[in-house]
Amino acid sequence: MSVTDRAGRKRRGRGEQAVVPRAEFQSYYGRPVIKPPSWAAPDIAGYFFLGGLAGAGSVLAAGAHLTGRTTSATALKVSSLAAVSLSAAALVHDLGKPSRFANMLRVFKPTSPMSMGSWLLSAYGPAAGAAAASAVTGRLPRLGGAATGAAALLGPAVATYTGVLAADTAVPAWHGAHRELPYLFGASASAAAAGMALVTGPTHENVPARCAAGLAALADAAAERAAERRLGMVAETWREGRAGTLLRAARYLTAAGALGAVALGGRRAPAVASGLALLAGSACTRFGVFAAGVASAEDPKYTVVPQRERIENEKSE
Repeated sequence: MSVTDRAGRKRRGRGEQAVVPRAEFQSYYGRPVIKPPSWAAPDIAGYFFLGGLAGAGSVLAAGAHLTGRTTSATALKVSSLAAVSLSAAALVHDLGKPSRFANMLRVFKPTSPMSMGSWLLSAYGPAAGAAAASAVTGRLPRLGGAATGAAALLGPAVATYTGVLAADTAVPAWHGAHRELPYLFGASASAAAAGMALVTGPTHENVPARCAAGLAALADAAAERAAERRLGMVAETWREGRAGTLLRAARYLTAAGALGAVALGGRRAPAVASGLALLAGSACTRFGVFAAGVASAEDPKYTVVPQRERIENEKSE
């Protein structure tokens, strides 16, 4: 037996150690394999956050409306209208001119998150506006009630479709978590809406918002952990750099806000502080996920290596 054979057997006996080191996958000249998102962070991450706040807020507003919590219902209807208006403004600003948004309505394509999102906003905005106008003026209560119900029905889709939109891209940190991202955005939106209810509503009406804050915080943490598990090595972009800082801040703020809401939300000052923490945590989640996506698209290893791992996993199954 040759020395090479004995060495090879010895290595294999120690646990199949590779003789040749694993290759490092790089792109030509270190350039990105895919084109990083051209979206501006303040516009699109803000669009994600404000749309979620609006959609989830309409659901809580409908619950408050049905249970006779009129002050909270009015405040949430007005805040949802303001949020969706600012969300649309941020989207139009990123597009460059309003006509580009109108052009997206020329096509109705159920398989396109962008197309469906444009139509969702076009249907949700007037419903949220009518609900808020009726609540503030006290006129046309039946129309206002119908508009409140319509906004609540569309609200969950408005709050989560941006997660589907981001996951539909080739960006590794978004597409790799395509199953979890809509749930994460939905939980984050619910936390923000609960926070808005705590800030704007009276304490004697905020028990449902306090419960929603606790449940949303738990769902947010579970969805984020599930997304990181699925992402594998790409989850590094969720833990490092600007994205890591924002997402850590989001976890602390959301947890603190939920605990404060549940334990101390019956008093005005703690309720407001908890609500502001929940709103800030939700915003940090959206901006953090956006930053992770940009980082994953700019580094070639997050595009090439996950593809290799996926192929190896498919071969082993």
